[in-house]
Amino acid sequence: MLEVYPFDIEIGQYKVMLNLADARTLGLNAGDRVRVKAKGAAVTAILDTTTQMVKQGQIGIFTEAMRELKEAKMVDVLPAPKPASLCYIKMMMDKQKLNEDQIKAIVRDIVDNHLSDVELSAYITASYIHNMDSQETEWLTRAMIDTGDRIHFDTHPVVDKHSIGGVPGNKVSLVIVPVVAAAGLLIPKTSSRAITGAGGTADLMEILAPVEFSADEIKAEYALSIDPYSQMLASIMAKKGAVGADAVVVDMPVGPGTKLATSEAGRSLAKDLIDLGERLGIRMECAMTFGGSPVGRTIGPALEVREALALLEGKGGPNSLKEKSMALAGILLEMGGVAGKGDGSRIAEEILVSGKAHKKMLEIIEAQGGDPKVKSEDIQIGENKEDVLSPISGYIVAFFNKRIIEVARLAGAPADKKAGVIIHKKMGQQVKKDEPLLTICSSSEWDLNAAVKDAKRMMPIVVEGMLLERYPRITEI
Repeated sequence: MLEVYPFDIEIGQYKVMLNLADARTLGLNAGDRVRVKAKGAAVTAILDTTTQMVKQGQIGIFTEAMRELKEAKMVDVLPAPKPASLCYIKMMMDKQKLNEDQIKAIVRDIVDNHLSDVELSAYITASYIHNMDSQETEWLTRAMIDTGDRIHFDTHPVVDKHSIGGVPGNKVSLVIVPVVAAAGLLIPKTSSRAITGAGGTADLMEILAPVEFSADEIKAEYALSIDPYSQMLASIMAKKGAVGADAVVVDMPVGPGTKLATSEAGRSLAKDLIDLGERLGIRMECAMTFGGSPVGRTIGPALEVREALALLEGKGGPNSLKEKSMALAGILLEMGGVAGKGDGSRIAEEILVSGKAHKKMLEIIEAQGGDPKVKSEDIQIGENKEDVLSPISGYIVAFFNKRIIEVARLAGAPADKKAGVIIHKKMGQQVKKDEPLLTICSSSEWDLNAAVKDAKRMMPIVVEGMLLERYPRITEI
């Protein structure tokens, strides 16, 4: 028996640590799997070894594994066999096709934290190099749905919207969801946080209300409602299958700096999404949208929420935000049977202008524990602000989307909800020398200075005739 030494650290997998001397006595090496048994509980974990962090006679147990062991004080440790899924991952690396049960085994072991970081990396790398075919992708999607929480609604149709991403300021879900819900359709919107962007939909909505709920909680509120290619397809469709979606519209921004650089790439992805949807019984429509510049004039959680709320409140807003939101909401209204073919965008705008969408948004906010009286002007942005001026006079001819996102992240977004970028000039507009091109906001003066310095070093907005870079670059002392 070994004395438990709990590590209050979450590491995303079941992991334990033994003193090197104890590991050698038991014939174990770092990276081996072990079965840790306590009275009435057990867990299979990945072993690490140490000469200092854990004493002989002890076992260090990280948070995830500790939960399974129910705060045990003493445990037994035995060698455990490697999961069969490792053989299937090796088959992928050897370009062999997998059957449905083999794919399910891999997904189950990932969900159950039975694979190490190295083994997960091997799986992702194999998926990237030897992409799954359409049948394998379907099995992967079904396995992801079956191994997670799944919601079954009594009312249909259930509609949803997904964005491929890659465009800064793409806050359209905050407008689309209340419009569609106000039309009487079920839209239990699942959303993600930003990974490489300046704010995912979850980061934005969190400013207005809590966004993390169990499947049962979502169902109770429903009335308000380097990716490997095959992994990306499965991830998108698994989310939609998990909420029981019958119809989904996919926003596919196309253009330089997006994930889909060309229309051909967009059409290819659309075909694969529609084909996978047919296999899963989900009706898909894909809408290629312009991705060459930001949606609206704001990038960053608080700034984007303020802009979207102002549009819902009837205070107007950028044409790119309104038109894109109405077009995508209109497709969902048509797919959901509340608008005729080609009439969805008009009906969506009527719902927006009537104030019904704003009213529904406030109901959603209240249902999720937020303030139902919130107004756009209540949303606070970073108190530290600085303008970035145009170095010459001319017309705006290009946006570097990735650079704009980078500047917003340097300012602190999305962790700093108040940080971000305000754009003053859009594509084709005239600008005079020393007029503001954008304003950077942050809660931190230090972050603001870093973002401004970076924006001036390599401007994210291009004015015709503007010098883009100098070589050799000037090195600051």
